[in-house]
Amino acid sequence: MNHPSAIEMSPEAVVQQQLDGYNAHDVEALLATYAEEARLFEHPATLLAAGHAQLRERFALRFQEPNLHARLCRRIVMGRFVVDHEEVTRTFPEGTGTIELLATYEVLDGKIINAWFLSGPRRLHSSAP
Repeated sequence: MNHPSAIEMSPEAVVQQQLDGYNAHDVEALLATYAEEARLFEHPATLLAAGHAQLRERFALRFQEPNLHARLCRRIVMGRFVVDHEEVTRTFPEGTGTIELLATYEVLDGKIINAWFLSGPRRLHSSAP
């Protein structure tokens, strides 16, 4: 099966590949969607990580959460920008729960060059039987 080269992939396809790598807890697949110099921000401008080494460290730590999963609620595509509204299941220090997330990805030449994340409130799952 022929896979399109990164440059031929649409911004939407690149972001979907990123989401698939995230949900598979596959650091290498995830990093393959990011440019070497990619930057992650907490919206609007707090730098979280820059470059593959920092991204690898950040995602490897996150992937230690066994229940980590992002469910896509809605996606908007405008040119090189893709905005995902997600519900992410996480293991927080206070327990398992979900958090709403808006993720804005900027894709250039088939790679994510910038990503901004805006998090909603945490909702902890009930521990009652």
